[in-house]
Amino acid sequence: MAPLPPFDSNMQLLSKVLDLRAQKAQVISSNIANAETPGFSPSKFEFEQDLASAISQGNSLPLTTSHTAHISLGPKNFNGVSGKIRLEHDNTAIGDGNGVSVDQEMLDLSENELLYETAAQLFKKKLSLLKHVVSGGQ
Repeated sequence: MAPLPPFDSNMQLLSKVLDLRAQKAQVISSNIANAETPGFSPSKFEFEQDLASAISQGNSLPLTTSHTAHISLGPKNFNGVSGKIRLEHDNTAIGDGNGVSVDQEMLDLSENELLYETAAQLFKKKLSLLKHVVSGGQ
């Protein structure tokens, strides 16, 4: 019987989600900080779709390539998900060309913060369960 790793795949997934949510918070904060910068184009950090597809790939038959030089079929697991930063250019040509909507960015930041806190609480709960098991149920 193979020994169990100290952190199961759920804990690794929660750790990855925390890292990605922290990166998203940095991008949103940068947008808010540059709300008054003329000509600034806000960025969006997207990872949710890639993470969902990486997780769902683990539940189905794995796709393989027949040669190492072929284009990869996506991350083998969720650890390969790194997210993408996409610029949103202001096409309205109104004002100074700054495309930042502070209200929308604050909503995005609040949503991201709630999801980060949820993942952190789940991770903390998993650690406390692990601590309980290691201490012999005491």
